[in-house]
Amino acid sequence: MKKSLFLYLFIIAVLMALFTYAFYSKQLKFEKQRFETYQTRMTDSISSMQLRMQDADYFSIESNSNAQDYLYPYDYAKISTKVSETLMDFNSTLEGNPYIGQEKLGDQKFIINKIKVVNHRWVIADFNDGTLWGDVLIQYFIEEDGSITFKVIQSFLYPKQ
Repeated sequence: MKKSLFLYLFIIAVLMALFTYAFYSKQLKFEKQRFETYQTRMTDSISSMQLRMQDADYFSIESNSNAQDYLYPYDYAKISTKVSETLMDFNSTLEGNPYIGQEKLGDQKFIINKIKVVNHRWVIADFNDGTLWGDVLIQYFIEEDGSITFKVIQSFLYPKQ
């Protein structure tokens, strides 16, 4: 009886080892397949985001070779920085930035928050006074002495919500 008990225990142990081996080998294969699927999805997602970034940067001086050629004697990156800094410097005036195209409506002055140099001639900017927000399209010119002058083309103030 003792022999048959040991035989049954041995058979159960072998079966448990066999089922455990089958489970873990299938689990390893499943995890590998799941990782490959995840990696493929991430690669597709990164490619999609890169395409979206290229589309978003289509209207910028960094990706516009014609605008860069137009500014040839100058470095377009330095011009872009200089245009942005010059426009932001006007935020410190008492009446607010004069290149917003909107008059001061309340106690707060309108200031430019964000600037994007579109090409060799235009800048688009976002502005606010704390309660009202808007966008402005500004034309800029590089003068003979290297200074930059601005002209407001169009300004839009969003309605208060």
